[in-house]
Amino acid sequence: MLSNRRIPAAAAALAAAIPLALAGCSGGADPAAEPSGPVTLTWWHNGTTDPLKSIWAQVVADYQKAHPEVTIKGQPLQNEEFTTKVPLALQSNEPPDVYQSWGGGELASQATSGKVADLTDAAKDWLSSVGKLAESWQVDGKQYGIPWEQHFVGFWYRKDLFAQAGVTAPPSTLDEFNTAVAKLKQAGITPIAVGGKDRWPDAFYWNYFALRACSADILKQSVKAVKLEDPCWTKAGRDLQAFLATQPFQPGFTGTPAQQGAGSSAGLVANGKAAMELQGDWEPGTMSSLTEDKDLDSKVGWFPFPSVPGGQGDPAAVLGGGDGFSCTTRAAKACADFLRYLGSEPVQNQLAAKGAGLPMTASAAKSLKTESLKTVFDYGQKAPYVQMYFDKAFPTAVGAALNDAVANFFAGQGTPEGIVEAVNKAAAGDK
Repeated sequence: MLSNRRIPAAAAALAAAIPLALAGCSGGADPAAEPSGPVTLTWWHNGTTDPLKSIWAQVVADYQKAHPEVTIKGQPLQNEEFTTKVPLALQSNEPPDVYQSWGGGELASQATSGKVADLTDAAKDWLSSVGKLAESWQVDGKQYGIPWEQHFVGFWYRKDLFAQAGVTAPPSTLDEFNTAVAKLKQAGITPIAVGGKDRWPDAFYWNYFALRACSADILKQSVKAVKLEDPCWTKAGRDLQAFLATQPFQPGFTGTPAQQGAGSSAGLVANGKAAMELQGDWEPGTMSSLTEDKDLDSKVGWFPFPSVPGGQGDPAAVLGGGDGFSCTTRAAKACADFLRYLGSEPVQNQLAAKGAGLPMTASAAKSLKTESLKTVFDYGQKAPYVQMYFDKAFPTAVGAALNDAVANFFAGQGTPEGIVEAVNKAAAGDK
């Protein structure tokens, strides 16, 4: 599997921020039920565009060549489709054998179906090499999935548009950020693109204002309890409200998709129609498929979410998580071996070199194709605390309620207090 893996202390904090206990989970592969002979694995992943689409096609070809008894049938899905399709599939008699998983409370909710495989035994010989981040895919101490890359969220920006507006350096404080927004607007440039149609991009803003308002201890305690009681959560909403009042987004942002087409929020930045977007390290790979500009990488930079006055949070704390896969019980042994391969050094190097995201290993990070991605990787390694996106850290219904409440808030409906109430109400109903 992987060698010389180095997972930062921040990843340990991420794992601690995720509810790992869920009573009554049943799952796991019955060895007697494993198919004998040739095996076909259906694989749901989010590689709908290049570079990831081509990488996964090559991974399948290479794996099948080395394992002729295994056939893998990939089915690319948009991120937003997993929220509805996976729970429905787990209620059916034919769920996918391998599916995209982000761990946390969402995975814990899925494990109650009894159809998500416990990979603890199947992965025991190599799981330790994955490092602390793997704990984010545990439920009650059992391994229900394996990460294959890590993620950190920040602002991707157009250096050329910043220069055009007279913004000479990436902002590090909220005051500097608001000043940059004002300068961009004065220059006739849309400051920020956001994919409000998909809701989760809106939630990134509330997530980050919460990271700046709340201490790491409060964040961890609140996620574990699935309850928001500290006043810092309401402060996050009020800070977001003041930010929205600056009107930093493109017209019609509530109907803009995040990643689908040149008119998406990622497409607007890729084609120079907006100056920046708050997104994860996958952004360069997403943008490259939405523009014909072959010099895009040289025009794009990255900076972390700015500090916010009056909060208890560490200004260097970062929002993030990881991409992983879970297996269902039909062919869990074959699935686990495939997941082992996804974390191998050749695949990790390929992911890094083609700009598909941040690899799990420091050695593979040397293959990252741009200085911006190397900056994101290094920043995440040094971050004092990493908080998993709240919609994934919370149980599925609670995460959905949060995203809906924030999206409505972006659309001018609701209050800072209402966002907190929506989470707590969903949590009470989820128990």
